[in-house]
Amino acid sequence: MLRLVIPKGSLEKQTMALFEAADIRLMRGGDRDYHGTVDDPRLDRFSLLRPQEIPRYVEEGFFDVGLTGLDWVRETGVDVHHVAELAYSKGNVGERGIVKIVLAVSERTDITKVEDMPANSRISTEYPNLTQQLFDGLGIPVKVLTSYGATEAKVPEIVDAIVDVTETGSTLRKNGLRIIHILLESPTLLIANHDSWADPEKRKALEELKILIFGAVDARGKVLVKLNVDETDLEAVVEVIPALGAPTVSQLAHRRGYAIESVVEKKVINLLIPTLKAKGARDILELPITKIVD
Repeated sequence: MLRLVIPKGSLEKQTMALFEAADIRLMRGGDRDYHGTVDDPRLDRFSLLRPQEIPRYVEEGFFDVGLTGLDWVRETGVDVHHVAELAYSKGNVGERGIVKIVLAVSERTDITKVEDMPANSRISTEYPNLTQQLFDGLGIPVKVLTSYGATEAKVPEIVDAIVDVTETGSTLRKNGLRIIHILLESPTLLIANHDSWADPEKRKALEELKILIFGAVDARGKVLVKLNVDETDLEAVVEVIPALGAPTVSQLAHRRGYAIESVVEKKVINLLIPTLKAKGARDILELPITKIVD
């Protein structure tokens, strides 16, 4: 059985929702519990930890598998197996979920690129290793100060610049900061301990969990449309119905026409159904989808 660790904090809600959609129920006594049980025979239990701690604990074998950001894998310098990149963010499952680690300065400064940073600048960040690596590579000596929150509030009174995480940059702009360099684009990763990945039984369980999770991600925002159509209207309907690949078309009993079904984006369904009706479709059904597995 696998030991799972998931991120506590901004990704917590969507991670729990993602596993629920994959029919892997993560159960705990309350929102403040850091450990819980799993309604799945492949998983022993799960824990919630800060995402920056997860890579190290997975590397050292306290957990077989975990979810965290590429930023924290790079910052901690751990050696773990990258099982998959997961398309979800704190806002929604199904979004690509990329955050950026950026260097930002006061909008009142004339500095426009990282190479222009003066020697001995003070840089506040939760990513001291990534920051030091950046400036060491450029040959610019700087003083890196580890931040424990509210990093954007420290410019310009305390530090000259910050390295921070952002999705849209809006919080930085609100605090009078301007992004001048992107250090890293960081997706959410499913990572595994190397020994666990090398174990045939654990790897099989991991691959099965990956199938379920990806199936749930791929199904978000999609519905199944089923309809019937006479032979004379078949071509007109097929021309307008979208599909992941191609719609499925099968002949109805007694040669009374054709049945069509297709997976389509939920966001277009309000325009699609009237169009299909106008083209001759009948008996139109819209059905929810919980998983799509290729």
